[in-house]
Parts: sequence; C-alpha cells; structure tokens
Amino acid sequence: MNEQHPEIELYINAGNDEQNAAIQQTLKTLELDLVVEHTLLAAGITQAVMLTLLVTDEEGIRDLNKQYRQQDKPTDVLSFPLLEQPLVDAPLDELWMPVEGSGGEARETNDAGRPAFITPPGQITNLGDIVISWPTVLQQASAAGHSPFYEFLYLLAHGVLHLVGYDDQSEAGYQKMVALQQSVLQAVGRKAEQL
Repeated sequence: MNEQHPEIELYINAGNDEQNAAIQQTLKTLELDLVVEHTLLAAGITQAVMLTLLVTDEEGIRDLNKQYRQQDKPTDVLSFPLLEQPLVDAPLDELWMPVEGSGGEARETNDAGRPAFITPPGQITNLGDIVISWPTVLQQASAAGHSPFYEFLYLLAHGVLHLVGYDDQSEAGYQKMVALQQSVLQAVGRKAEQL
C-alpha cells in the first residue's frame, strides 16, 4: 500500500454536545485509520484517498435513508460514493453499476444532471461519505452479543467497500463484502467477541 494513510474527516452529530463528546472520545480509542487502510488494501486500492465519516442518531440516518433511498426507516450505515464507476476490480455481480456514458467512460453529468466528480491527476481521490447510526450500532451489537466497537468497525469497513464499488444487493456481492469485512477486522486484531 502506498505510504499515505487515508484521510478521514470525522463529524459527530448524534445528540447533544455531551453525547457527541462521549462518542468522539470512544472513537479515538478505535483504529479507524487502520480499518479503512486494511479495507482498501483488501479491495486492492493503493492510491491516496479520503472520505468523510458522519456518526449520527437514528433520526439523522432515517432522514437520509428516506431522502436518498426512499426508505422511511433508520438503518445502520449509508454510503454515498462520489465515483462515477467502481474503483475496485471485481466480478460485475459484486459491484454497483457504473453510470453509463459514451464509450464506457464516466459521463460529464450524473443522473441528477450535475457535472461528474473527476479527481484531477496527482490529487487525492475523494471516495465519498459514510454515515453510521450510533444508536443502531449499540442495538445491533447488543443483539449479536458482541462489542459495539467491533460493530462500528465492521460497519465502517462495509461503508468503505461500498465507496470503492462493492454492492451487497446480489448474493455474490453480499458474500464477498462479509468475507472482506471479517478478514479486515481479523487483520487489525478485532474479533466478534461475545459479551
């Protein structure tokens, strides 16, 4: 992997200032950079990248889920790739579909009619945004009987895989993503330890 670590812009909006500060303190103890770096490496991505991570509450993620996926319910993680086509080299049945253009290249505009996002040569590639619901992390970890730290890092790896092109809407994509997420967490020394 290249020597440059991925840049992660972290934002927390999951309650009042005290709750946000507590979550920020908790996240400082987790190896976010290492998980992102290992996820990128597992996906074969070696270029310099950045992404934005927003930790929010159920209402915040529900609003985004409704607005962008037409699903009026909270979820655990959402990913908003900025790339016009998958960055990862994988079988088509594991990937989200690229935006169609002339000659298979990225289009000048996307479905919303906005200019396509193109990274200038030599610049860091902005993969996009990941949003994780903190209350859902706690609920899912409790239901699964493992640590919320494992759950959060698992969802972070999941979000990164979506940003680079993987899609879990097919069985092949789902199986590949789960296998990669588990191998990444094992590589960074995290296990789904039972509580």
